Formats: sequence, structure tokens, C-alpha cells
Amino acid sequence: MKLASLPLGLAGRATLGLGKRVTGLADEILSEQAQRRTAEHIFSVLGQLKGGAMKLGQALSIFEAALPEHLAAPYRQALTKLQNAAPPLPVASVHGVLERQMGADWRERFIEFDDAPAAAASIGQVHRAVWIDGRQVAVKIQYPGAGDALRTDLRHLSRMAPMFKVLQPNFDVKKITVELRERLLEELDYELEAATQRQFAEAFRDDPLIVVPDVIHASGEVLVTEWIAGRPLADVIANGTQDERDAAGLRLTTLHFSAPKRAGMLHADPHPGNFAIGEDGRLVVYDFGAAARMPGGMPVQVGRLTRLTLDGKADEVVAGLRSEGFVPPGLQIDAKSMLDLLRPMLEPIAGEEFQFSREWLRKESTRLTSQGSEAARLNKQMSFPPAYLLIHRVTMGSIGVLCQLGATAKWRSILEEWLPGFADPEGTDPNR
Repeated sequence: MKLASLPLGLAGRATLGLGKRVTGLADEILSEQAQRRTAEHIFSVLGQLKGGAMKLGQALSIFEAALPEHLAAPYRQALTKLQNAAPPLPVASVHGVLERQMGADWRERFIEFDDAPAAAASIGQVHRAVWIDGRQVAVKIQYPGAGDALRTDLRHLSRMAPMFKVLQPNFDVKKITVELRERLLEELDYELEAATQRQFAEAFRDDPLIVVPDVIHASGEVLVTEWIAGRPLADVIANGTQDERDAAGLRLTTLHFSAPKRAGMLHADPHPGNFAIGEDGRLVVYDFGAAARMPGGMPVQVGRLTRLTLDGKADEVVAGLRSEGFVPPGLQIDAKSMLDLLRPMLEPIAGEEFQFSREWLRKESTRLTSQGSEAARLNKQMSFPPAYLLIHRVTMGSIGVLCQLGATAKWRSILEEWLPGFADPEGTDPNR
């Protein structure tokens, strides 16, 4: 009921000034008072819930960077709290989970165990401890009932379907919802998460830019990993120097594009709470509950179509998008208009160097959603293949974080090294 109240509350506030263009964020129809009430409403509802509702809140906290600056403050304050906010479990409940998952002698596995949580997340909390062999460890414990809560939350996704249909009539909302539900439910299985984390840890072992904590023990609802301390990425965003923010952005982007090739997976939860900068300067990556499995690496068409768009190969771009399912069957598309839609999105990799910023993200958000614009009209005609859901979610989330960082780097060189099909788009044409 609380989750369902969100779209209703937002719709009700339309009469106060939000209008029908909620996603357009049109300045002239948004009152700061209405925005503040909306931000407080989102936090008051999502902050009381765990499971899918908290996941939604964490996702929203990334995209506050797209808001107009004079309206962003209440959202930034309200939504970023959701990255770590969750009431801690009673100590008795913590011990109960450990006993059920590790046995009555669970204490014998630890030299020390801190009953006070060191961090909290959407479906679990983390405790600091010392393993029997003397290693400092992080013990992630799933909230009792989190599985039922998440499943219930996901059933409510169907309530959002009319909103998606208004925004994107050609989206197969049912298939996308099923895909999202399956991926989110995977986060309940800590043994699956442990297998994913082991794969990442091995792939990035001794890497100069990225480090992944080793897994020490795993069961369905308890995960014990190596403790690697670091400066939270949220603190780098808020207080870091330009050099520190640039370095963090470079590492985050390298993880995004290199992981499919190196680990056969894509880390699919890029909110700042899942990253830190270690004492050695490497990006520490936490939480592998959400991952897209890519045994063949990133789909070659992603790199190929990105490069063809930059090169202005309009007809080839439209043909490729149609073959991948982005252009609905029978829809006639003007190739030049498609380039006009896509090329501004690729500005960060069009030149040698680019600085991400909140202003750039707001400009793109407005361009793609403003009523009456050619870009918005064409964007609304496009479809969305469910197979690309996680890739899109991670890419957009990572861009949101890069804009919060205000990071500058030679982003194109990262794609040339790690994104299949980007360096040689003609040589990877599947029709050749």
C-alpha cells in the first residue's frame, strides 16, 4: 500500500505544479515547494521499506543529478540518504540468522564479531568481524523476511505499467517487468552472489585500478567476505578534489566496460554506496547481488552501433537498431533524425576528453523529454528489447554517478580498449 501511494501522490501533486511532464522536469511548471514536498514524500515512503522499494530509492538517488540545480537540493538530501538508510536488526535477530545459516557453533568461526552493523542496505546489513584465521571480514546478513518483502514489492510493478506505457508506448512492459523481476530476485541468493564475487575477484586480481574483496564463506542468507576499507565514493563526490573525482570516474568506467570481457559479467548496481577508494587508490567494489551474465562479453552490436553513430553512418545505424529490436517492425524512421537523436548522447566519447556534469545531464534529459521536440517524438516511437535492460540500467546509472563526480577523462580510449565492435565496426558487421 505504501509503494502504491507513490505514483498516486506524484499524480496528485500534478495539480500543484508538476503537470503531466513529470519526467520532462520543465522548470516553468515546477514549483520548489511542490518539489520539496515530493522529495519528502518519496523518502518517507521508501525509507520505511526494504526490498524493492529501497532498490527503487537507491536508483532514484543516482538520477538526482538530472534535476535543475535550484530544485535538486531537496531530492539530493532525501534520496541520497536511501543509499545507506535502513533501521538495524535487533541483535537477537542477527544471531538467529547466523545460527540458522552457519549452525549453533557459529561463534566458533569468529575471533570477534561486532553486533552493531557497520552498514545497511536494501535487503541486508553488514557487520564487521575477525574470522577464525585472523582475517578482518565483512559479514552480510539478509533481513528475515526480505525475500517475501521483495517478491511482494515486485508484484506491485504491474501498477507502474500504465506510467511506462504513457512514456514509451512501444515498450513491451510485461517482458521488461519479468526480466527486471528475475534479476532482482537473484539478489536474494547469497550463494549465487558469492559465486559472482569470486569470478570478479579472480578476474581483477592484482589489477592496478580495481580490487574486489575475496569471498570466505557463503550460505543462502549469510555472506562473509574480506574486509577492505576505503573512502566511500559518496564522500569523494561531496568533498573530493578534481583529481580524486577524475580518478574515481576513470576506475568506475573501466569496471563497467572491462568486466564483461574479463569476468564474463557486468556489475549491475552502480550506486555510490557500492564503491569506495582504497588506501592504495584502487576502486573497491562491493555488493555483487545484481549482475548481468555475459559469457561472450558485451554484445558486439553495442560497440558497433555506437561507433557507426559517431561516424555518421545513419542508414547502417537504423538497420542495426531495427535488427536488435529497438525499432518496431513496420515503423519508418528517418535516418538523419535518428542520428540527431543519438549523437548528442555520445558527446562524452565524440572527442578526446570530456567532463561529465550535472548541467550536461539536465540538458540531455530536457532534450529527450520536452514536449514537441523532434528528439522526444522519435524517442517515444522506439521500442526496448528486454535483453538490454540491465545494460541500459547500468550505463545510465554509471553516467549519473560520473555526473555527480564531475569527472574528466579520455573516455573514448576506454571503449576502444574494452568495448567489442567499437574500434572496428565494419569488421564486426553481423551481416557480412
